[in-house]
Amino acid sequence: MSVVDRGSVVEDSSLRLVDEFATFGPSYMKWVRSRLQDRGMTYARMRLLGALHCNGPRIMTTISDELGVTRRNVTALVDALEEEGLVRRKPHPTDRRATVIEMTAKGERTMDRIYDEHRAAVAELFAELSEEDRGELTRILGTLRQVLRREGICC
Repeated sequence: MSVVDRGSVVEDSSLRLVDEFATFGPSYMKWVRSRLQDRGMTYARMRLLGALHCNGPRIMTTISDELGVTRRNVTALVDALEEEGLVRRKPHPTDRRATVIEMTAKGERTMDRIYDEHRAAVAELFAELSEEDRGELTRILGTLRQVLRREGICC
């Protein structure tokens, strides 16, 4: 096989991966969301609670930026979570225009429980893979995450 042919094969396989990820990504997210709904939680609420759980109290603008959603969406999510007693609003200590959102003790307990249950439910998808395949997939995704991190895209 010539160098040109090998380059074409690499390009073809890379393009096939693009197509597979484009198909798999939305299907995977649908799977993830369905497992949350089984537990009475929406994906958007879980993401907001997760941001507070991992990063501590935040102002709404910061939450909006972190989640990549509009401020209006964050307000609606906070309203619903506050009504359930999972978060509370507090005045910002130095900026009268800002409101700090923090988790309540009930929110922390709920997040701890739902997150662990959610991870276990989503992990069911990977049970179809052998242990070796799961290890290889973990390695490959870690490599891709490193590439994205170098590009300033990923965590």
